Amino acid sequence: MQVEFKNEPFVNFNLPENKQAFQAALDKVESELGREYDLIIGGERIKTEKKSRSMNPSQKDECIGVVSQADQALAEKAIQVAAETFETWKCVAPTARTRYLYKAAAILRRRKHEFSAWLVKESGKSWPEADADTAEAIDFMEYYARQMDQLGQRHSLPRIPGEDNELYYIPLGVGIVIPPWNFPLAIMVGMTTAALVTGNTVVMKPASTTPVIAAKFMEILDEAGVPAGVVNFVPGSGSEIGDYLVEHKLTRFISFTGSRDVGLRINELAAKHRPGQKWMKRLVAEMGGKDSIVVDSDSDLELAAQAITASAFGFSGQKCSACSRAIIHADVYDEVLARVVERTKELTVGNVSNPEFYTGPVVDEKAYNKILEYIEIGKQEGKLLAGGVKGPEEGYFIMPTVFADVAPDARIMQEEIFGPFVAFCKANDFDHALEIANNTEYGLTGAVISRNRAHLERAREEFHAGNLYFNRKCTGALVGVHPFGGFNMSGTDSKAGGPDYLLLFTQAKLVSELL
Repeated sequence: MQVEFKNEPFVNFNLPENKQAFQAALDKVESELGREYDLIIGGERIKTEKKSRSMNPSQKDECIGVVSQADQALAEKAIQVAAETFETWKCVAPTARTRYLYKAAAILRRRKHEFSAWLVKESGKSWPEADADTAEAIDFMEYYARQMDQLGQRHSLPRIPGEDNELYYIPLGVGIVIPPWNFPLAIMVGMTTAALVTGNTVVMKPASTTPVIAAKFMEILDEAGVPAGVVNFVPGSGSEIGDYLVEHKLTRFISFTGSRDVGLRINELAAKHRPGQKWMKRLVAEMGGKDSIVVDSDSDLELAAQAITASAFGFSGQKCSACSRAIIHADVYDEVLARVVERTKELTVGNVSNPEFYTGPVVDEKAYNKILEYIEIGKQEGKLLAGGVKGPEEGYFIMPTVFADVAPDARIMQEEIFGPFVAFCKANDFDHALEIANNTEYGLTGAVISRNRAHLERAREEFHAGNLYFNRKCTGALVGVHPFGGFNMSGTDSKAGGPDYLLLFTQAKLVSELL
C-alpha cells in the first residue's frame, strides 16, 4: 500500500534571511562548544573517568565536546536495561509509538539549523551538505512513522470457512545500533528510530568521531517523551565494548553502517551461538562501495562532467555512494576528462563554517593519512591531473584529486578510499564499460550517462548495483524515493528509507482461530 509522504525541503542559502538564520545557529553552537556529555542508560546520566574529546576536523584545535566512555560493565548495564524495558515497550500500540517519531521530527524541524550547525562543526559538512543531512533525518522519522502506521494494521489473509486468520508483525528485542560518522545525524536517526518504532529497544553506540551529534539527538528523544530505557546512549571504543555488545546473549539484532572489514567482523561474531542465546541474531548492514559512473559515447558530456564532479567531491568524497571510478567510452574520454579536471580545479576547499567553501576536510587524521597514501599509490598507477596535495594546514584538508589513464584492476580502481579522489578509466565500448563497472567486490551505487535507450536497458539488467541512476549523479538518495542499500560486499541490501526496511526489525506471527 502506498504511504503518503513528502520529503523535507532543502534550504536555499542564496536567500539572505536563510543565510542569516544559519549563521545565528552557528553562533549558538559555538557558544556551547567544549561541554561534557554523559552516557544515558535507562534515563540515568552517567559520567565516567574515561572520556573522549570530539574535535573539529576543519580546525584541529577546536574541541566540540567531551564525551564519557563506557566500559564493559556499563555496556552490560545498558543491555540489561534495554531488555527489561523491552517487556513494556513491545506492548505499546504501534500508533502510539509512531506518535513519538512524529513529535521528534517536529522538534528537529524547529531546531533544523542548530543541528545542521553541529554537523558543520563536528563532521566538517558544508552548509548545504549539513542541511541535507538534517532534512534526511526528519524524512526518516516521518517516513518510518507512516510505514509503521500501515504495518501495525490488521493484515488480511485469504478466508477459509470456519477460521479467522491474522498476521502480525512483532518486534525482535534488544538491538545494537552502530551508526557511521559520515551521516552522523541522518543515518543514526534512521537506524535508531526504525528499531524503536517497530517496538524494539536500542543500545546505541555512536561513531567515535561524531558522538556529540548523537548526544544532542538524545535530547530530542527525551523532549518527545520517549520512555527511559527505549534508547540507551553508550559511546565507547569498538575494542572496549563493540564486540561485547555484538556477542551478548541478549542481543537480538545488530544494525550497522560502516566499513567492509568491521561489517564482516560483526557478521562473524553475530553468527556464533552463545550459551543462553535463544535466537539467531539478525544483522542489518551497509558496508561501503566502490562506485562507478559510466559515460557512453552518445551522451550529454556536460551533464557527465557535472555528475562525476558532484558525486566524487561532495562532502570531500566521504559517502559510500560517492563516485570514485569514472568509466568513459574511448570516443569521449578526453573531452569528459578535460571537463572534469576543469571543474575540479574550480572547487574551493576550507573551513566550512564559511559558506563560501564548496567542501571541507576529511574526518580525522587517520582518514587524512590513508588518503594521502592512496594519492602516492595513484601516482604509480595513473596520471595525476588535479589535486593530489594537502589543503590548509589548520584542518584535515586534501584538495580534490583526479587520476587519469588508470587500469581497471588498479588498486585505486578497486579499493574504497573514502576521500576526494576519482580515477578515470577508458572503456573500448559499452560492453567493456559494463564489464569494468562490475569488476569490484562492491555493488552499492552506480550511474550511466547515455542517450542510447538500448544501452540503458542493458545497464538496467546487467549493472550490478543496489542503487543505479541514469543521466544523473550517483549520490543524493532521497528517503522513500530511492530506497538505499547495496549488493555483494556493500552489505545486506537493507534498503533504508524503503517500504521493506521496517520488516527487518520485526518477525511475522500468524494467529489462527477456529470459529
